[in-house]
Amino acid sequence: MLQLTDVVKHLAILNVLMLILVNTPVAEFLPDLGLYFYKDSRFEPYQIVTHMFMHADARHLIMNMIGLIFFGPTVERFVGSKNFFILYFSCGLGAVVLRTMMQVMEVASPGYAVGASGAVMGVLATFAALFPKEKIYLLFFPFPIKALYLILAYVGFELFLGFSNFNTGIAHFAHLGGILVGFAMAWFWFKKYNFRR
Repeated sequence: MLQLTDVVKHLAILNVLMLILVNTPVAEFLPDLGLYFYKDSRFEPYQIVTHMFMHADARHLIMNMIGLIFFGPTVERFVGSKNFFILYFSCGLGAVVLRTMMQVMEVASPGYAVGASGAVMGVLATFAALFPKEKIYLLFFPFPIKALYLILAYVGFELFLGFSNFNTGIAHFAHLGGILVGFAMAWFWFKKYNFRR
């Protein structure tokens, strides 16, 4: 049975509550909590954090929360709740930084962004770095894949889409920014706890 850890549980609840809130009449009185490109007149510094709790729709939210709920508790138990909290927001900020850099270089579109994807992808990357041989079963896929191979394949996929001309409407470099920070922080924990798998 899946047992949620404290930080994962509270992050999931907050994300769900935010989606409910923005679909009520109260949303009319809220400031724009999604993230605009920093040169856009509608950009506000608080959006760097608030956009991590905003989602386009229920499907977007569910996809992100599946990743957080299935992989987050294992990572949180290993690194501790305080460190997991730091990890989550660091990956979210890493997503913003890399995406903004690519926007400045005109590789990525200076569009509007919402979602916890960057932070969640960082958690998945940390899981893959800490437990590289752990087998993951994917829906509609005939055999399990080791966590490290899965995340590396996903990195290649995101790089391809990020540098292609396909208009997917997805912030691929935000995902990659979260993954990069997740891997980097995992290596720090490898050294600190002398963990071997």
